[in-house]
Amino acid sequence: MSRLSRLRLVTVDVTGTLIAYKGELGDYYCMAAKSIGLPCPDYKRVHEGFKHAYTEMAKKHTCFGFADKMPNIVWWKTCVRDSFVRAGYDYDEETFEKIFRRIYSTFGSSAPYTIFPDSKPFLNWLRGKGVLVELVSNAEYRYQDVILPALGLHKGSEWDFGVFSGLEGVEKPDPRIYEIALARAGNIAPEEALHIGDSMRKDYLPAKSVGMHALLIDRFKTPEAETSRKSGAIVLPNLVAVQDWLSSEHKD
Repeated sequence: MSRLSRLRLVTVDVTGTLIAYKGELGDYYCMAAKSIGLPCPDYKRVHEGFKHAYTEMAKKHTCFGFADKMPNIVWWKTCVRDSFVRAGYDYDEETFEKIFRRIYSTFGSSAPYTIFPDSKPFLNWLRGKGVLVELVSNAEYRYQDVILPALGLHKGSEWDFGVFSGLEGVEKPDPRIYEIALARAGNIAPEEALHIGDSMRKDYLPAKSVGMHALLIDRFKTPEAETSRKSGAIVLPNLVAVQDWLSSEHKD
C-alpha cells in the first residue's frame, strides 16, 4: 500500500515550497523610485530597513492587521514608509504616495514571483489521485485572489481550499491554522493529512503537534534543513521527490 493511499488531504505551504521571490527587494523599490525620476535607494539599507519594519509591523498588527481591522493597503503603507525611513529616505507625502502605489501594485501582481516547475504538476497529480489539496500560508488576501491565479495556480483546478493568515486572523506557527485547515477540508482526521512546507518552526512542528503527518522541502540546500533532517524530519529536495516518496510502499 502506497503512502498516498492513506491520505485524504495534503496541505501545502506556498512561498518557498510552490513559489519564490524573483530578484531582490531593492530591484522593486529601485524601479518605483526611478518611475518618478528619483535615484535608486541603496539596496542593502532598504533590505535591512524592510526586514526590521516588517518584523515590527507583524508583531504590532498581526496577520496583516486582521485583529485591528486595519485595511491591507494601510498595513503595507505603514510598513513600506518605515522601511524607507529606516534606510534613510524620508520622502515627502506626495513623493512617497507615488512610490508606494508602484510598490503596492507590483507586489499585488505575479511580477515579483516565480513558480517552481514541479509545483503545478504535483498539485494536479494529487487531485488526479482523488486527494484534496489545501494551501496554508502566512499571506494576505491578494495571494488567493490575484497572485496565485496569475501564476497558474487556480482554486478548483490546482487546489481545493486555502487558509491564508490575513483572512483568518491566525498565522503559522500557531497550530490552530492547521486545525482550521483540517476543518475546512471537511473535518479530515489529522492522521489522514500530510503537510508539506519549508520551515521546521512554521510548518513541520505545528502540523505534527495537531497529529498530522509532515515533511519538509529543501530546494536550496540550507543548513537549517540539514539540522531538521538530523532531528528526525523527512526532508526532500523538491516536489518530484515528494511524489516518488508518496508513491512508494509504506512498510509498517
